[in-house]
Amino acid sequence: MRLLFLGDVMGRAGRSAISERLPGLIERFGFDFVIINGENASHGRGLTEGHFNELRDAGADVITLGDHAFDQRDTLSYIERENTLLRPVNFPEGTPGRGAMLVTGRNGHQVLVVNALGRVFMNPADDPFRATEQAIADCPLGEVADAIVVDFHAEATSEIQGMGHFLDGRVSLVVGTHTHIPTADERILKGGTALMTDAGMCGDYDSVIGMQADEPVNRFLTGIPKERFIPAEGEATLSGVAIETDAKTGLCVGVSAVRVGGVLGERLPEW
Repeated sequence: MRLLFLGDVMGRAGRSAISERLPGLIERFGFDFVIINGENASHGRGLTEGHFNELRDAGADVITLGDHAFDQRDTLSYIERENTLLRPVNFPEGTPGRGAMLVTGRNGHQVLVVNALGRVFMNPADDPFRATEQAIADCPLGEVADAIVVDFHAEATSEIQGMGHFLDGRVSLVVGTHTHIPTADERILKGGTALMTDAGMCGDYDSVIGMQADEPVNRFLTGIPKERFIPAEGEATLSGVAIETDAKTGLCVGVSAVRVGGVLGERLPEW
């Protein structure tokens, strides 16, 4: 089974790149399942229903969120009826929506997707390790799920690495999101779980993590806000990770960074 995960979609530039490039990637590489983190897709903060539908129409099977999950007010209502939209599983009890979902892919594969939020340098949240462990215990890899992907939306690289080792041998992929900068450490751990510390963003990298550079630089220099942050709208790079899994175990047998378009060097699977 072949799965594609794309990191944080950043504003209009990211959405446009998804719409233009994702269908071709699915066809070229035969991806059976696509997951996209969409928590910055709407003006850099949150995800409107219209933009959710735009990402789904482009080929996303599941869309995950993060610390900006409810920055767009309409998310509170439509997340309840959209089973393929996930917010962090370790949000407090009673939060609208769901943090894990078993979804049938385009070729009939059963894929469990879990979205979790880190706690280091982030706003308070429940324990992401135990919450994720409970989600996968209810849907074991190789028994119920053909593949399990964990989107760990976290700031600290150490916390993401820890999650990878904690889940090694029990999930297909642990991938970090949130920092918007792709890491070069994609690999398969000893137990067969693929790990990438951060998938990067789908956005304009001629920026400061997706925002036009002037205002972030001003705030670094002066500490005084002058204007609002504005998403950069140059050509976007699609950034993420692709994996291939064993048909029987669901564990990873191949992993590759994915980078297409924009100013970053291209990386694509070799299969």
